[in-house]
Amino acid sequence: MEPMPDNHVPPPPKFRPQKLLFFLRKFWWIPVVTAILSTGVAVAIFFHTPPIFVSYGYMSETAKLKMPNGGGFSDDSGNSSDRAIYLGTMSQMLRDERLRDLTTNRLVTFNTNRDILNHISIPVDIQLFPSASSSIYRVEARSGNPAYTSVYLDALMQSYLDYRKNTRAQITGDTLAQLSDQILRLDRDRKAAQDALTEYEESNNFAVLEQESTVEAGFLVKLKTELSDYQLDLQLLKARQLEVDSGVPGATNTADTVLESLNNSGSGLSTGSDRMNAEQQIEQLKTERDRLSKYLLPKHPKMVELEKQIAGAQKLLDFYSRQSHEQLDAARQALQIKIDSTQKFITEYEDKVSDDNKRIATADSLKQDVLNNQGMLETLKTMLQSLDINQHIDLDTLTILDPALPATRSYTEAKAMLTHSIIIGLALGLGIVFLIAWRDDRFMSVVEVTERFGDSVVGQVPEIREFSKMPLALLDGNDDRHMYAESYRSLRSALLYLMVEGRRPKVVLITSAVPNEGKSTIATNLARTLAMGGSKVLLVDGDLRKGHIHEKLKLQSKPGLSDLLRQPDDPGKFMQATDISGLSLLSRGSITRNPGDLFLNPAFDQILAQLRGQYDFILIDSCPVFAADDTSNIAAKADGTLFVVRSRFSHARAVREALALLFQRHARVLGLVLNRSDSSVRSYQYYKYAEYYSSANTAEETEVSK
Repeated sequence: MEPMPDNHVPPPPKFRPQKLLFFLRKFWWIPVVTAILSTGVAVAIFFHTPPIFVSYGYMSETAKLKMPNGGGFSDDSGNSSDRAIYLGTMSQMLRDERLRDLTTNRLVTFNTNRDILNHISIPVDIQLFPSASSSIYRVEARSGNPAYTSVYLDALMQSYLDYRKNTRAQITGDTLAQLSDQILRLDRDRKAAQDALTEYEESNNFAVLEQESTVEAGFLVKLKTELSDYQLDLQLLKARQLEVDSGVPGATNTADTVLESLNNSGSGLSTGSDRMNAEQQIEQLKTERDRLSKYLLPKHPKMVELEKQIAGAQKLLDFYSRQSHEQLDAARQALQIKIDSTQKFITEYEDKVSDDNKRIATADSLKQDVLNNQGMLETLKTMLQSLDINQHIDLDTLTILDPALPATRSYTEAKAMLTHSIIIGLALGLGIVFLIAWRDDRFMSVVEVTERFGDSVVGQVPEIREFSKMPLALLDGNDDRHMYAESYRSLRSALLYLMVEGRRPKVVLITSAVPNEGKSTIATNLARTLAMGGSKVLLVDGDLRKGHIHEKLKLQSKPGLSDLLRQPDDPGKFMQATDISGLSLLSRGSITRNPGDLFLNPAFDQILAQLRGQYDFILIDSCPVFAADDTSNIAAKADGTLFVVRSRFSHARAVREALALLFQRHARVLGLVLNRSDSSVRSYQYYKYAEYYSSANTAEETEVSK
């Protein structure tokens, strides 16, 4: 085990549930005491608090008549959001200060009981509890006087109904006045709109206006159609004229076709049939010339005559072409004139139609104003009739189902206070136990030891629970406590294989931080286990003040170690044999005043050197580190030290300080031994299988049966 550095800070403790359970078993009385104390406080408060009396009354929401639309009867179901708002308003109104003033005024006016009037200033708490499946509401009143509570609740429910009735009447009256004013204003607006419509129709001769608008709209459509045709013809003429001017083949014939089309449509242009005849004649002459050119020379009279005829026909064709170009120009100009004229007519008629439409739209708007005013007027008259009926009929749907019951004392607060006090007391006690468990740094398991000191645990001894008050018996050869015995065998194995500077330790010191951690028991049982394994072992009781190993082994306390240190010549006569072969005891000897000085005597070193050659192991049980300085003197001279910590007893801080002191004295700590560990926890999984540890007789019987 490596020494701890001086600046080493222990890791923060991890809280484990089993630790809390351990402290709950140990300090179970703390939550009980805190619960009893808090309950006592609650009981004291209950007896010193004035009693509270409760009275109940019931109100119901009856069926109601829907007046405006004549739809018969319905209950007050509504949707959930509207119902929640309604109940919230009702609950708030029952607790409102204004309604309380109305209730007290009613009590003063209609109640002559002096005892009741003397308690008017007593505060009364009102609660409303609606039913989930019906329209019945329970109204609860709570105060310190039983008679006043029920009387006040009756007066409150009646005052609430009167308040609703008066409020409804006031609202109905105000609404009637507002509706009447609105009806008068709408009637004036309706008459004004009707007069404006009549005057407009008379001044505009509305019947003739509609006919003229229809005729003008039809003629406008016809003009737009003609304009579209003219524009199309004009575009066609322009295209053909461009083709003729550019000399496109066949353009002249196409132009003649267009001219004929315009002529047929009434344009007054001549056709191009003569020019077509001239073209045909030229083609025939050219054909004839081509035929004769195969036999005749160009100067032949027939060839010359044909050339003259072709030239004459060509001149005639040119004449006809010029005439067609002039006709196209004339036709284009004529079409443009028609387009301009038609466009002018269209503009005039569009203005007329637009003016007619505006006057018709104005008339329609005036008619719509009249209809709107008339509809709103009829609606308001219907509402006015309904409100007038409601004003004279009591339509309140809320009634008193049951008057207030006689007030009885309420124990609700007492029960709640008692329950809360018990819960608070238990929580406080559990918190105290939790705080104790959190602050406590004692080891509960080997896991916690490992977390604090790393992998330094070389063995752990389980706790053996015995019901007798006798000391725990030492191990023997046929011990039935197999888990307990195997833990020491495991510790023996660890000691056999531990190496200090390359060799197995012979002189081993066994100590602890404080008394009652079980180091002497572990030293004795470990020595017995080593001896049972065939080793020659010397058990030395190094606690010269309170050593009691001789009592465990039922031997003499002296002569012993203290006597040997004074007479180191013959150690053998101080040794005592035990009931285990190979195990000897060197008891503490005579009690001296300052035994620590004896361990500083060179005789102690001589004795250890002499005994090393006689025994395989020398186990020295010393006093706790913090009990005396003897242990630190012995530890420096031993080959190694086994440090014992006890589960649920040893404090981490004390163990750490004791180890630090040993390291300062250059002690070689072999590891920690966890004593009395809880074998029921999950971290302890060793040697729990009893079937592997049958007795010798059972083993022999089993062998024979085979």
